[in-house]
Amino acid sequence: MTPPTKTARAAFGIRQNLLRPDDSERAHRVAYIELFFDLIFILALTQLSRYLYDNQTLAGALESTLLVLAFWWIWIYTTWATNWLDPVRLPVRGAIIGLSLIGLVMSTSIYESFGDRGLVFALSYVTLQLGRTVFMLLALAPHDRDLHRTHLRILVWLTVAGVFWILGAVLPLEFRLPLWGIALAVEYLSAGLGFRVPGLGKATAEDWDISGPHIAERSALFVIIALGESFLVTGFAFIDKSISVDGVLGLLVAFVSAVTMWWLYFDHGERVGANAMASSAAPGRIARLAYTYVHAIIIAGIVLTSVADKEVLKHPDAAVSLATAITLVGGPVLYLVGLVLFRWIVARELLISHLAGVTALLVLFGLAFALSPLVLAAMTTGVLVGVATWETVLRVRTGTDEPDAG
Repeated sequence: MTPPTKTARAAFGIRQNLLRPDDSERAHRVAYIELFFDLIFILALTQLSRYLYDNQTLAGALESTLLVLAFWWIWIYTTWATNWLDPVRLPVRGAIIGLSLIGLVMSTSIYESFGDRGLVFALSYVTLQLGRTVFMLLALAPHDRDLHRTHLRILVWLTVAGVFWILGAVLPLEFRLPLWGIALAVEYLSAGLGFRVPGLGKATAEDWDISGPHIAERSALFVIIALGESFLVTGFAFIDKSISVDGVLGLLVAFVSAVTMWWLYFDHGERVGANAMASSAAPGRIARLAYTYVHAIIIAGIVLTSVADKEVLKHPDAAVSLATAITLVGGPVLYLVGLVLFRWIVARELLISHLAGVTALLVLFGLAFALSPLVLAAMTTGVLVGVATWETVLRVRTGTDEPDAG
């Protein structure tokens, strides 16, 4: 990290410098309080999987997509905040604990967010987004004018989006999905446009002073959390069933699928991203594209796969419906597409093995209705194993194998 921009001190704000120190090991380290904040998202992801499983319709898919993107946005914004601020400082630690409490309330309202708890969900979401941004403004005002100005722009856009979140919660239910969709679009698009605000200009990601290794490690840890959530969903689904051959096979398929997803991300790809962030002259650009946006696709793929695992355990021999086929094939497709985009952004590598896997999965989708959920799941998992094997063999043969792999 380079030193923050020093300018004339503002008349308001937190006088204690809460920015991460550049001259110590804390410059890039993930703090335990950040992991504590992540614990809230285990509950959130579990509830998201439950909601999608119980609402396998077009409307349910759209609602679930919106909820996944909303929770991802909460998490990644907070990760950016703790990338700039030092979580060891007591005010920052206290703020993260407060955000965790609001996140807990938000997580408990997910399942009824498109029902009776819509207002609770919207209020907690908006409070978390605005509260964190106001804290950033107070922390940055006396110490980094450029970042302070960026967060002023962020506050403007989040306030605009907040209006749509609240309106969607208080107006009749039929308005909720479109209004919340507008709110989320405002937040995502404003970030892509550099939070441009008349009179305040726009932010440029290339100029943001960030810790690339911190962003990379935080994102990798969230992938682990998402995979862990898939084990929870699968495990509880297996416990609810009586022991059977199909159940044991379904559990085994789910385990192999999760292991393969871990392998595809952590065997080599995670290090490629971390190295790219550490060596880049403009880590902010990579962080915005590869970690802020593309990782949302990767997480969505894991969540959808956990729903598919539950479906297989509940109905291993049932006829495959369109919703079941989309769930079973869609999760691995999203995951591979996300990895392809990620590696292209961070290293300009085109993963032919992953593209071949996507093609094979689309072929399987055409055959899905002649198969049972268990057989289809086994075949999609086989495709993932094939992709992982292809990439690993190619990497070893080309001499890019690294003995210090995690």
